[in-house]
Parts: sequence; C-alpha cells; structure tokens
Amino acid sequence: MRYSLRDLAPVPEGSDIADALRNTKDLAQHAEALGYHRYWMAEHHNMPGIASAATSVLIGHVAAHTTTIRVGAGGIMLPNHAPLAIAEQFGTLSALYGDRIDLGLGRAPGGDHAVYHALRRAGSDDFPGDVAELIGYLGEARKDAPVRALPGEGTHVPVWILGSSLYGAQLAAHFGLPYAFASHFAPDALEQAIEVYRRTFRPSAHSPAPYFMLAANVFAAETDAEGAYLRSSMQQAFARMRTGTRGKLPRPVEDVDAVIGSGTRRAVDQMLRVSATGGRDKVRAELGEMIDRYAPDEMILTSQIHDHAARRASVRIAAEMMQEMSPVMAD
Repeated sequence: MRYSLRDLAPVPEGSDIADALRNTKDLAQHAEALGYHRYWMAEHHNMPGIASAATSVLIGHVAAHTTTIRVGAGGIMLPNHAPLAIAEQFGTLSALYGDRIDLGLGRAPGGDHAVYHALRRAGSDDFPGDVAELIGYLGEARKDAPVRALPGEGTHVPVWILGSSLYGAQLAAHFGLPYAFASHFAPDALEQAIEVYRRTFRPSAHSPAPYFMLAANVFAAETDAEGAYLRSSMQQAFARMRTGTRGKLPRPVEDVDAVIGSGTRRAVDQMLRVSATGGRDKVRAELGEMIDRYAPDEMILTSQIHDHAARRASVRIAAEMMQEMSPVMAD
C-alpha cells in the first residue's frame, strides 16, 4: 500500500507566505525520508490561508529540494489554463526532474467567479476536450502538428483525474486514467464514484487497470486529546468557509464548539468524516478501517495543522502506522 502526502502550503495565523513556503520544502524533505511515495500540491486562488496558487512553480521548488519522492499537482484546475501552457510547464518540470512529476487535473476553478474572471479565462467548459488536448501535447511527437508543446511532447507525464463526484469517476474511466477522489473534504459520493470508476474503466496505454487513490485527513499525535486539539484548526477553517470568511489557518482551541457552535461543528465533521484523528492506536485503527472499506490502491494523506512541528509529527506518526499495517495488508 503506497501512501502519499497532499499539501496546500497552509499559512497559519501568526505567520506569512514566506514561512509557509519554507515549511512546504521542509515537510516534503521530511515526507521523503519517511517513505511517502508522492508529494502533491493543489491550486487555490485568493485564499489568505493557502500559498500554493502558483502550483507549477512550487512543484519545481519542492522537486529541486528532494531526490526520490514523486512531486506533482493534486491538482491543476484545468479550466483556469490553456492546455498548451500546462503541457509546457509540466514538460519543463519533467525535463528538469525526470520521471518524478505527476499531473493531477481538476474541473473546479480553485476560487470564485471573480478569480475566474481575473485569470482571463474565456469560460471553456469542455473539460474532456481539454484533457484530451493536454494528453496529446504530452504524447509522442507529431512533427506535422500545427502546435507542439516544446518542452512537453514525448515526456508522457502521468495524468490523473481528480474529483469529488461521479463526473470525474466517469471521465477517468473513459480515458483509462488513474483517479483520485477528494474524500478529505467532500466524501458524499465516494462509494458510488469508486464503483462507477472500477466498473466502467477502459484499459489504456496510461493504465492497464483502474488505479484509485483515497484522500484522507490525518491529525495524529501522542494522545487522542492532542489529535482532537490539532483538528480544531481545520474545523474552524471549514466553518469560516461556510460563511464566506477567508483567513489564515486558525490556531487550535480546546473547545471548538464554543468557537463555531455545535451545529456548525457537526456539519463540518460530516465533511471531514474521512479522517483519522487521535493517538497512534486510534489513527491506525481509523486508517485501517478506511483501507478495509474502500480498498484503495493508494492513500494520500493531508494534515492541515497550525503548528509546523505538530504537523511534522502527525506526518511521521501516520507513516509509521501505514508501515505497521503493510504486513497485514500484504496477507
């Protein structure tokens, strides 16, 4: 069972973007030493608490400071970009860092309508067509093509489809691509999406069989109480998003209900229910339950934790728990 890490380069309260980017480099090196298979970053815009807006640039920075871990996008929001531009960016990354680069593609804008307008996109809604065009640019050289991705062509950078609905599952299956589900914040369609993806998958040169990645939050610590305390930052952040309030990643609190209200907390916890929270035994059990229930080919974990040292510890504990379970899963 491969285990990977997803990072939004969070900007905690009391810090700035430069701190967040330094922490991302450090966390990637930490994850590499712990045996994580991939380190993915996501595109979001106009969010004070997230520093990964220039995703391709940050991927290059992380790849330059690591040596073996795969580095990529989880994901690039393709409607924001011309497929040629993304092919050139990831072709350049592949030329610089070899076969360590992944390209996950999403359909959401990564921001609101104002962001979409500011990115100067004309409003292309042909996501399948854009995916096919992008894959074509990264494929074998076609010297008669009127437009070629240089760099890009011939690199065959692995393309993934990311999603939180049946649409992404159907598209990934149609193209014969690996599929990652955003269950860490939108788990409602998870089981149905897995079933659709596996049942309708069409083998391709990209992937001979379906390959499914499950995303999960992890808030791991030495005690259950400490894990719950670390989780409260994410709960507060999601509560703020429900009201349209943007801000940096909040400091953790002992009593999150007193800050956001028990009703809001219950709604947030429904969104975050694909999570492992607590001490070692509890995190191990909850990760194991996810693996047993959804049978993913790979897990990708995310730990939105305010304190960087606590985040490093959570990432380490999660890796140790995944490694402990490996012999059991192999049996």
